[in-house]
Amino acid sequence: MSVSIKDLDPAFQGAGQKAGIEIWRIENFNPVAIQKSSHGKFFTGDSYVILKTTTTKNGALRHDIHYWLGKDTSQDEAGTAAIKTVELDAALGGRAVQYREVQGHETEKFLSFFKPCIIPQEGGVASGFNHVVAEAHQTRLFECKGKHVVHVKEVPFARASLNHDNIFILDTESKIFQFNGSNSSIQERAKALEVVQYVKDTCHDGKCEIAAIEDGKLMADADSGEFWGFFGGFAPLPRKTTTNECKNTDLTSPKLFCIENGEAVHVEADSLTRELLDSYKCYLVDCGTEAFVWIGRNTSLAARKAASKAVDEVVLRGLDRSKCHIISVIEGFETVLFRSKFDSWPRSNNVSVSEEGRGKVAALLKRQGVNVKGLLKSESPKEDNRLYIDCTGDLQVWRVNGENKSFLPASDQSKFYSGDCYIYHYSYPGEGKEDHLIGTWFGKQSVEVDREGATLQASKMVESLKFLPTQACIYEGNEPIQFFAIFQSFIVFKGGLSEGFKNHMAKNELPDNTFVEDGLALFRVQGSGPDNMQAIQVEPVASSLNSSYCYILLSGSLVFTWSGSITSPEDQELVERLLDLIKPNMQPKLQKEGTESEQFWDLLGGKLEYSSQKIAREAETDPHLFSCTLLNEDLEVTEVYNFNQDDLMTEDIFILHCHSDIYVWVGQQVRSTKKMNALNIGEKFLERDFLLEKLSLHTPIYIVTEGSEPTFFTRFFSWDSTKSMMHGDSFQRKLSVLLHGISAISVKSKRRTAISYGGRFAAPEKSQRSRSVSSFSPDRVRVRGRSPAFNALAANFENTNARNMSTPPPMVARLFPKSGNLDSAKPTSRSAAIALITAGFEQPATARDFTLPRSVKVSPELPKSKSEINANENSKDSPKAKPETILEDMKEGEAEEDEELPVYPYERLTTTSTDPVEDIDVTKREKYLSSQEFKEKFEMTKDAFYKLPKWKQNKLKMTLELF
Repeated sequence: MSVSIKDLDPAFQGAGQKAGIEIWRIENFNPVAIQKSSHGKFFTGDSYVILKTTTTKNGALRHDIHYWLGKDTSQDEAGTAAIKTVELDAALGGRAVQYREVQGHETEKFLSFFKPCIIPQEGGVASGFNHVVAEAHQTRLFECKGKHVVHVKEVPFARASLNHDNIFILDTESKIFQFNGSNSSIQERAKALEVVQYVKDTCHDGKCEIAAIEDGKLMADADSGEFWGFFGGFAPLPRKTTTNECKNTDLTSPKLFCIENGEAVHVEADSLTRELLDSYKCYLVDCGTEAFVWIGRNTSLAARKAASKAVDEVVLRGLDRSKCHIISVIEGFETVLFRSKFDSWPRSNNVSVSEEGRGKVAALLKRQGVNVKGLLKSESPKEDNRLYIDCTGDLQVWRVNGENKSFLPASDQSKFYSGDCYIYHYSYPGEGKEDHLIGTWFGKQSVEVDREGATLQASKMVESLKFLPTQACIYEGNEPIQFFAIFQSFIVFKGGLSEGFKNHMAKNELPDNTFVEDGLALFRVQGSGPDNMQAIQVEPVASSLNSSYCYILLSGSLVFTWSGSITSPEDQELVERLLDLIKPNMQPKLQKEGTESEQFWDLLGGKLEYSSQKIAREAETDPHLFSCTLLNEDLEVTEVYNFNQDDLMTEDIFILHCHSDIYVWVGQQVRSTKKMNALNIGEKFLERDFLLEKLSLHTPIYIVTEGSEPTFFTRFFSWDSTKSMMHGDSFQRKLSVLLHGISAISVKSKRRTAISYGGRFAAPEKSQRSRSVSSFSPDRVRVRGRSPAFNALAANFENTNARNMSTPPPMVARLFPKSGNLDSAKPTSRSAAIALITAGFEQPATARDFTLPRSVKVSPELPKSKSEINANENSKDSPKAKPETILEDMKEGEAEEDEELPVYPYERLTTTSTDPVEDIDVTKREKYLSSQEFKEKFEMTKDAFYKLPKWKQNKLKMTLELF
């Protein structure tokens, strides 16, 4: 496509060069930029062009162009908007996806740009309307539909407009009523409350009353009586008769039309395939409720404008579907939804011509003085090597043998066999609490009976901890960097030790290639440093070599180390470290690529060609969020666009898809039976491959429970941890905030205080710290040692026939830069706390009898937590529950400890402090205030404060940000 200066409207110069939204209104057939303060305000008599620019993970700019048509806009304005959209796309290099939006029938993607909603105003500019300026408030009735975004439509203020299926908002002069239809969902009601807040802020300056009215509940309260009074008194609503606004839209299969000379010619074909599309033409794919325009990359700008006009004015009018969606895509940049309409579509396309055209457009705009950074070719996505987990915690590992598992000592917990399956439990310090990760690792040669056993036992462990831990499902060869960082030094041997593996090999008459001490073995060495290094056993042949890696070759008493030509000295250092773990006290024969000895090649069976390309893990891409429903083994998903934390509804299950990993997020209000099915949902998501990315079925899956989200999940959001700690369903939570102006009371049992990190190698002064990913201490060392108390209790996890005792390794591995030696410390409550947690896995006690330790003090005794008792009394199922009662750590009137503590200023003790004090008891921040400052802040003495009930103490501390 050739582009000249005259083709580019001056209003579009410089557009789309940074992330955000830009809007133009059509005035006198020209686009006029709208100020940012007016974004989201649309008039029914106007047409608009909206550009959404997004910065992708690889640094490129992605563009979506929408043209919005008000219900009263003229046909000329609508046609101008469509043509200007094509021109804007040309100015951006011809890669944008174009959407036609009609008032009242907008796509969810468009509405997600203007959360919580758009409410068009009467009037217009070029259409002959005048913008309506209301002198006095007018009572209006709005109908709301939508679970993830809200479609708001003003309806006649009459009883006949109400129905049982939807939500209605009655906006009066002094009060806003939300009427919840009896058939509406909790999620829809919660989303409609966001519209109520929007109306309150924009139409009432935030000053009016709010009331929620439930359909079918004839309670004689003042709000219900007042609401029905506006409609002449209460009377039953009739059942709604559903009508289809789009006629003739139920097509059995998509139909393809070629657009030439302003006409659409049907293309006869038994099935739709990519080969039917010609790069020099434009096509229409008619799918009934929506239509797609495909634009060949070799078409001219004039042809593209003509195609847009033909579809808008001829095709849709003839099919009587003027309100249905039209989406235009450019060859080489087709959307997933478009590609899914075809029976066959190649995974990738040759878009070199588009890259060339993009460069020409960039050069043209650069001569005009426009910043063209967004039009330049983007870099390939790079692997993110950052750690989003604290790697100084405690690790326990079990090898699975069918329905049984055996506990591994510390010296063996990083040595896996490719024919086996393993369960690991990693506990580590989170943000003011103890976090847990329970995962399964499946070897490539492992058998199904062991995989099923590992999954079942890991799921039971998670359930016994009330679904608080994050659950991970990891396959050999697809391990994420967090997995390797947790294990630090990781070795994978060929073969297996489980009975299932050995029986499978014998049954199929396959040779058992399990690693033996004196056999022939070749290991590929990889990793980024001493605290993240792996040795993976590969086939002992020359073709297994790779110039980007170092290798260890063993044969009886012979040991060779081989360094590829493009390895670094750091890579070669890892070889020495891993050799000490695989074959200690052996002197290797050094081999460098190109100077190998004949003996080396003889052991590998002779020289063969091998690769020099580094093995790369699937790169992480821009995340997508999907709402999931599993009915009769059929998974249905809906993408949530421009998502944020508020889109995670507590009643639902969501999948966050990042290509390299997927996260299944489970809300607190999801039933336990569905929670247990979360892994199945993740597996089905991989099978269905909704984004058509050819996903591996071995992609890592994480199961994340609301209230216990790990930092490697929350990094995809602007996260507020208090939101996932609230009581009630989505509607109750938002209604509480809206009515009272405060957050609902948090579920404190979900947010435990940090447990002290003692242990053999821990520094006492570092035993208590609330940390985030960005503040991981480089001085913190990995605790690998186990106290005698832990070793004794860990034996409960072993089989009676295979008892192994955990012993400290010969050295302490550090994930962060070395900061000097730390003195050993005596065993503390850390070991006992971990033992208390894990001991529950093998006991017949139910999950509700399990209590997580909450102590933050170093003590040789097991912590005696009372929060579980209070949590049960305050749960929503308990008759004693009080919705605004804060869960207590101690009984009321329990004596406070009299201890001498250092004094710190108030500003450093608050939960929002920019310079927080680290080594304090975070549950008793007020104790570190001086007596004078305590009296100033609390307006009472410390003695008077501690005589108050515990719930009242906590409430006062919350108001002062000390809790």
